Amino acid sequence: MTAEISSPYSAITYGVSDRIATVALNRPEARNGYTLTMAHELEHAFTAADADPDVQVVVFTCVGKDFSVGADLSGGGFDVTTTDAGSDWQEPAGRCSKTIFGMNKPVIAALRGVSVGGGVTITLSCDFRLASHDSRFSFPFSRRGIFPEGGSTWYLPRLVGVSRATDWMLTGRLFGAQEALDAGLVTSLHDPAEVLDAAYAMARDIIANTSEVSTAVIKQMLNRLSGLDSPIPVHALDSRLIAGLDSHSDAAEGVSSFLEKRPPHFPLSVPGGLPAWLPWLEPGATP
Repeated sequence: MTAEISSPYSAITYGVSDRIATVALNRPEARNGYTLTMAHELEHAFTAADADPDVQVVVFTCVGKDFSVGADLSGGGFDVTTTDAGSDWQEPAGRCSKTIFGMNKPVIAALRGVSVGGGVTITLSCDFRLASHDSRFSFPFSRRGIFPEGGSTWYLPRLVGVSRATDWMLTGRLFGAQEALDAGLVTSLHDPAEVLDAAYAMARDIIANTSEVSTAVIKQMLNRLSGLDSPIPVHALDSRLIAGLDSHSDAAEGVSSFLEKRPPHFPLSVPGGLPAWLPWLEPGATP
């Protein structure tokens, strides 16, 4: 599959084809070292994809053999320039992972080669991480005398458990694809030449068989509710959603397509079809 390139970014590429947006890191000469420009462009591209009615799923990948070696240190240090230290400045990796977290549309990361530091933390909020057999990962912050970013100390324990997150974070050691799969960091492993095709196949399956609205609501319920101390607020939200099914056209189509043994054609889209009362859509809600 080849996505039509539609935006003039300098550090990434962006294209849309067949309801799939492809966002790719595009600094292969620097092994996709992460820069402030890349952070800005990723935030912009993911925001654009989420708002685009022609996009249902996003694939996040790279140009070149390595997904990303993390922060670009070619200048001799970390470029964290901010003109107003007292503002709500967001560090560069978090600009990407935080944007993905808030998206309504599922994001599938297709990883190969090295993904370390910011090069892996920017993917932790993705809904799926597919990796190649040659993938290697590291959270090397302790080995550089710096601190974790991208919200990684929140995302990583939720994905792999506190014990494994502690191992990887405190030692900063490099580990391989099979260890990442066994721990739950990645969803599946593929040959390097096939990982992107596998991501597109997953995207096409989601597009063909799922409701955009249901997928968006489920994604945000998992992100925002699964860590609560009590299930009672979740029961309350479930009840309000289920109570509205009689007037929910996607639910009617889902039942009809099942009974008629045919593929579904869900009429609602995102964001217009989302219930406006959802707590995370209300003004002032935490992004």
